[in-house]
Amino acid sequence: MPSAEALDAVTVDAFGTLLVLEDPAARLRLELAARGVERDAGTVRRAFRAEAAYYRPRSLRGHDATGLALLRQECVRVFLAAADADLDAAGFVPAFLDSIVFSLAEGAREALTALRSAGLSLACVANWDVSLHDHLARLDISDRFDTVVASADVGAEKPDPRIFAHALGRLGVLAERALHIGDENVDRAGAAAAGLAFEPVPLATLPERLGL
Repeated sequence: MPSAEALDAVTVDAFGTLLVLEDPAARLRLELAARGVERDAGTVRRAFRAEAAYYRPRSLRGHDATGLALLRQECVRVFLAAADADLDAAGFVPAFLDSIVFSLAEGAREALTALRSAGLSLACVANWDVSLHDHLARLDISDRFDTVVASADVGAEKPDPRIFAHALGRLGVLAERALHIGDENVDRAGAAAAGLAFEPVPLATLPERLGL
């Protein structure tokens, strides 16, 4: 892997690398129960997995407020159907969203601080709808990044190299002077297609691996 001296920028994946999803089952069970729908944790988790499977290939549709609202309603409808819950999808959207809570991966904040202190530009590059910006702001992590690029912003998702090219264009950095860190094959393949070096998670140990 390259040393920090060989790099000008690091691009960071979001879900599974920077952000960790807290188990939503307990919150979702409470929200369902409050509406008269009692379901066990296993059923709720299966329903949530069905929603996630529906969302992932459609995240590009959440490219603006209108598209995101429609996508969220469709995803909640999938969740409710999988949970066999006869509830209004539009009405359940706020409760569903409140149940989806992300936290920072262990050591992530410190790692980003170390990378920035070394003079590296940072970009968050993720397959996500436009709400990614809100999640990072809520966790008070936006200021660690010089730019944040969600796939829905660009209309291309990893492993498509265009999302990386877009981020590097914003940073003014050449691909051969950049490294991407992520947790999935689409991260590795996308980085390779765009000409970036790649390192796998965890983010917490990346500064050490770069010799910082």
